[in-house]
Amino acid sequence: MEKQLFNQRDLIAYFIVAATGALLQLLVGTLLQDWFRVTYEQALLAGYVFSFFVGFVLTKLFAFNSKNSATTRREIVKFTLVSILSCIITVYGSSGLYDYSEANIGISMFVIPFSVKSVNLNKLVSHTIGMGLSFMSNYILHKTFTFRDTGFYEKLKRLLNL
Repeated sequence: MEKQLFNQRDLIAYFIVAATGALLQLLVGTLLQDWFRVTYEQALLAGYVFSFFVGFVLTKLFAFNSKNSATTRREIVKFTLVSILSCIITVYGSSGLYDYSEANIGISMFVIPFSVKSVNLNKLVSHTIGMGLSFMSNYILHKTFTFRDTGFYEKLKRLLNL
């Protein structure tokens, strides 16, 4: 089971897809905080929601050999459930780490060379750790639940009388 769960091809493909989503999260979150009056948590959430849609399409096409499956509707439902857990890990984990680092270390800023853009290292490191934890749970859950027939979707339809 372990060999199947962590096979190199799926792990590399999922890492590339997740890295694309992570870059989108960082970009959207950074732009929102620079351009609008949003909190760190709100920027994280907005970045996560934006990358959610891109993530599903890329994951379906390039990871876990599911681009030709006829179960897209069930995969969307399962992907959404996994993504809710992932969102909680990313948003509240990152926010908690940021608050902790700010209280115990203080704010660390870095100016990008040859620019005027300052980067809050506490936010960057906290967000990166939150996304890393989210990546691990997502990979395992998508591999073993979202893109596999587990019977969950049929049980959920019966429960909701659909």
